[in-house]
Amino acid sequence: MGNALLSGVAGLKAHQTMLDVTGNNLANLNTTAFKASRVTFGELLSQTIREASQPTAGMGGTNPMQVGSGVMVASVDRDMTQGSPINTGQPLDMAIDGAGYFVLSDGQRNVYTRVGAFGVDADYYLVDPGTGFRVQRIGNEGVTEGFQGETDTSIRIPYDIALPAKVTSEMWFTGNLSSDATNQTRNVLSAGIEYALPSGAVASENNLLTEIAGANVAAGDKIVITGTKADGAYIGGAAAGVTYTIEAGDKIGDLLAEINAACPGSTASLVNGAIRITDDVTGYSQTAVTLTYTPAAANPTGTFPLPSHFNVLSAGGEENKTINVEVFDSQGVGHVITGSFVRRPEGNLWDFVLTSITGDVELVDRRVNGIKFLPDGSFGGLTAVTGPDGLPMTDQSQIRVTYANDPTNIVSVSLNLGTIGSFDGLSQFGGSSTVAPSGQNGYASGWLSSLSVSRDGVLVGVFSNGVRRDIAAIQMATFQNAAGLQSVGNNAFTASTNSGDPIPTKALSGGAGSITGGALEKSNVEVASEFVNLMQAQNGFQANARTIRVANEMLRELTNLIS
Repeated sequence: MGNALLSGVAGLKAHQTMLDVTGNNLANLNTTAFKASRVTFGELLSQTIREASQPTAGMGGTNPMQVGSGVMVASVDRDMTQGSPINTGQPLDMAIDGAGYFVLSDGQRNVYTRVGAFGVDADYYLVDPGTGFRVQRIGNEGVTEGFQGETDTSIRIPYDIALPAKVTSEMWFTGNLSSDATNQTRNVLSAGIEYALPSGAVASENNLLTEIAGANVAAGDKIVITGTKADGAYIGGAAAGVTYTIEAGDKIGDLLAEINAACPGSTASLVNGAIRITDDVTGYSQTAVTLTYTPAAANPTGTFPLPSHFNVLSAGGEENKTINVEVFDSQGVGHVITGSFVRRPEGNLWDFVLTSITGDVELVDRRVNGIKFLPDGSFGGLTAVTGPDGLPMTDQSQIRVTYANDPTNIVSVSLNLGTIGSFDGLSQFGGSSTVAPSGQNGYASGWLSSLSVSRDGVLVGVFSNGVRRDIAAIQMATFQNAAGLQSVGNNAFTASTNSGDPIPTKALSGGAGSITGGALEKSNVEVASEFVNLMQAQNGFQANARTIRVANEMLRELTNLIS
């Protein structure tokens, strides 16, 4: 009866533990990423009344005779299986699909959790709001941009850091340039300056140069006319062009006459106060004019308003396709480029002409010559054409400009027209011309406006300028025996001697699962199973209590015999 009492007491204790574990599971039914535990029982050491005996020649063997002394809790194990994900819509909520744990740090040690309900603290660190532990990163994402410190592994969300502007250095184009469309256009240039008189009236060709508002000219001042004529040859036969020396009494009409003489095949006129140069005939043309004023030594303060470049109202070609694309200078100021692809008279050859650009910009090289197409219509690169000096030349696939906010720097913008022999950029087939810009690599400065997380655990930021940048890669850890982790509260664990050391990794790498943004992992507690465990714990407790009651009654009866 003594063993019965001890067994009953051991059974009560064991089933109390079972009830405690089950109650804890049910209490954490809605705890994010909670892992349920289970109790397994083991028999206590038995009392041996008689040892076993082996068979002999005349008798059989006997089994051992033992009486058990009760039950013990053999283990309390965690069920580390994954809970179901639930969508929350919060961009900083994350759920792990598969193996692995988020890595958090309190500055002294790392802890590991499946709870991805993160937030941003006052110092812009990504943290667990319940504990303040900082989320750790891995890799170099965000370091080059200055979003993350090189030696600090805590993830920082750069709401306080502007993404610097990037000057455009490349533009991409895709689409078709028609091989058979015939839409001859006339080359027309227009100065961006409209001449007026001090009274505000629009100037005419009969007005003196000295009458122009903003002008301070005198005899001996010079205006150099440079550029190329319609046939592509240098104005005046050389890059230096021709020089017009101003004489007393010269009018705007005299300047126009000098331009006409320098550019045979084109007509210079004044339209609404602005100089306009129009080719005499339609078709392919390389007319380009630049006017540069130089005061005479006797007129050191002389000035005369001239355009830094002429806009091309219409680029002359056998076929003309106009495009528009916004580019950015080094300070992130946007400038809209208007350009034309014009077909040359030679077969399968085109040019690109930068016809105009908004803002205070000087055009250094506005034309890409000799865009070639192969017989099958694929892009053929650039080919040699006749230069303005009459010699063959192969142009570079770029335009060059100088922005007013960086006047000493010539910015080259490459035109990515495709791969030679392929159709991944420009092509030349019959039909209409459909070429259009497909992108450029510059942007204005911007501030972080939204966040998301990719399946491989990279935080991606979208800035106010529309640019996407990798902010950081979330560090994950895997363990040889995740069930061996030791709970430290707040759904966090530390490594134990039986879990193995943490193996740092990224999502979808090294055995780690993926990360789902805008979601959290539910508890893996099964309510039906826990209710069954409750009943089993209750039945076990009642049965062991009955054992103690019966043993007590038998002891009382024995006492009554003595009395």
